[in-house]
Amino acid sequence: MNPTELLSLLALKKAPLVGDILAKKLIREFGSASAVFEQDKPSIAALEGMGDKKASFIENKTFLFKKAEKELEFIEKHRIKYRVYYNDDYSKRLQYCPDGPIIYFEKGKIELDNPYVLSIVGTRQITTNAAAFLEKFISEIAPLNPIIVSGYAYGVDILAHKLAIENKLQTVAVLAHGLNQTYPRNHEAYNEQMMENGGFISDFWHSDSFDRKNFLGRNRIIAGLSEATVVIESASKGGSLVTADLASDYNREVFAVPGRVNDKYSIGCNELIKQAKAHMLTKTEDIAYILGWEKKQDIAIQKQLFVELNDEEKQVFKYLKKADKELLDIIAMDLQMPVHKVASMLMGMELKGVVKPLPGKLFTLA
Repeated sequence: MNPTELLSLLALKKAPLVGDILAKKLIREFGSASAVFEQDKPSIAALEGMGDKKASFIENKTFLFKKAEKELEFIEKHRIKYRVYYNDDYSKRLQYCPDGPIIYFEKGKIELDNPYVLSIVGTRQITTNAAAFLEKFISEIAPLNPIIVSGYAYGVDILAHKLAIENKLQTVAVLAHGLNQTYPRNHEAYNEQMMENGGFISDFWHSDSFDRKNFLGRNRIIAGLSEATVVIESASKGGSLVTADLASDYNREVFAVPGRVNDKYSIGCNELIKQAKAHMLTKTEDIAYILGWEKKQDIAIQKQLFVELNDEEKQVFKYLKKADKELLDIIAMDLQMPVHKVASMLMGMELKGVVKPLPGKLFTLA
């Protein structure tokens, strides 16, 4: 990208009172972010939704560009990837959100062109039952290879990220601060795994420290990146309910796990269901059915999703998922199992519709 345009985007991102919706309107009106800064105040103020007060940023463009230059130095020094809303490498789903960021930043190995992206949110005080449900849910949905998006907070968020990693799924954490920080601090222990299995996204600058008021901005990206948002547990108020509302505003599906009426952290989910703001989620098949994912997969993949496998069969399944196809002897050697035992397991998995043999003693997932 033209360096001047990138600096102008960064500067416009920091223009007081403007925000992403008006920033897009300005770019659309004048042709580019750099062209916006070539205008005088009356020209900007005349645009619908602006006015003199909001247009005042143009009088401080020197200051805004100095700040933008410092951010650009950080981006270049740390090789931070950036995505601009009108470019092809920007999240396609986020492009449909009117308040999606004009530019966001990422680090890691993130590939958002996967057709299946789920946001999973909920309370920071996750209960044992909810944790068990989430573990079962992610393990059962894993054969569809969805991307799991969450907010890297305590409770539901961090458990969703960890379970995604355990199931070899890409997972993306959307942060409420710059990419040079981790909050909560003790989640730094998972940063390396996150970077290897997905990564981090934020539209905040590295100079933006953690602040609770940033949660709303963070939550709109969580909702916007995904085809659907799943609320695992929530009290009567909380950020996960805000995320659910945002997802609904973006015309995305919302799911909520019901609970007992007297449970504090089931109140929010029960209300979402009661008010018809969310589908009731009681089993993994609900997601595939309502989102139409099962129609996009052949029958064999559906069998993989819900068939019961023992621990050793799961090892073979995960191995073939990663390898695509492999020889019987190589599978046995890599898994450190006797060949006859692997052969027997593969036969059983073939009968279950999970694997299929290929010529030359090769095996692959069905």
